Amino acid sequence: MSTPIRIDADVKLDSKILTDVAEALEPHASEMFKQRQGRWVAVIELAHVERVQPGPDEDKDPSVKLRVTDLEIAPTAAFENEIRQLLRDLHQRRTSEGTLDEHAA
Repeated sequence: MSTPIRIDADVKLDSKILTDVAEALEPHASEMFKQRQGRWVAVIELAHVERVQPGPDEDKDPSVKLRVTDLEIAPTAAFENEIRQLLRDLHQRRTSEGTLDEHAA
């Protein structure tokens, strides 16, 4: 079995906001403006927009640009708690590689 090639790349978020995403953000916009250090829990979908692979003589890192294509913000504290639990579960799964927890996931 061959080892996959690992390419470290910079990840950039595209600033273009699609109509559906803007509509999902709109009900929260006033509160977001008021709370300078606020946080909102959301579920998002990202799509590949652009890939930049520098030439062999360029002193740049490869990069990929992603765009938020779908987004929903938790409307209540109960939904926030569920999403935060899911985030913890996903984090544990991602970071458990090579640990005893790996097979429990």
